[in-house]
Amino acid sequence: MRLLVIEDEDDLRASLALALRDSGYAVDLAADGGEGLYKAGNSDYDAIVLDVMLPRLDGWELLRQLRLTRQTPVLLLTARDAPKDRVRGLDTGADDYLVKPFNLDELRARLRALIRRTAGRAGNVIVIGTVALDTAARMVRRDGRPVALTAREYFLVEYLALHQGQVVTRTALYEHLFDEDDNTFSNLLDVHVSNVRKKLGAEFIVTDRGHGYRIP
Repeated sequence: MRLLVIEDEDDLRASLALALRDSGYAVDLAADGGEGLYKAGNSDYDAIVLDVMLPRLDGWELLRQLRLTRQTPVLLLTARDAPKDRVRGLDTGADDYLVKPFNLDELRARLRALIRRTAGRAGNVIVIGTVALDTAARMVRRDGRPVALTAREYFLVEYLALHQGQVVTRTALYEHLFDEDDNTFSNLLDVHVSNVRKKLGAEFIVTDRGHGYRIP
């Protein structure tokens, strides 16, 4: 899953990037509202972490402009906890918010919930045949037994599972699995798909020739 973090505080931006990448996310960064709006409007992110107080363009206005063209789920970070500020953020188009300082585990949990709800999934567990995917625990089981997946393999499975029955193009998978600084060989996606099939079954991921991949 690919995230955009828009935060002008250098230390916080760096720590968020490190924590989220350690969790397996692909993460792009922006240090001001102008850069953030450009990236948010020109790339397909699974969620955006948006600070309210930003130079060039504040979070409120960035969100207002973004909602004219994009419905990407947005988690607001704010130092303001007054009800009017929370209402303003939600009415402007935010999907959730966290008040600074915040707990990283809570941030991760809220992002998982946003991504899950956006895909129309209310619960944590997705069952596909003999495979069960727990998006909260980041655990995959086959026939009740845990299956060890790398972080990238897991997110490949999760993204396809959240779009079960739909063909997902190779381009879309690259956009959601790798960040803008990732110089990846073009066949690496095929390697991940092959590895997942070995672990979860040859028919777990279906190839639609010339189109992409899907989980039936």
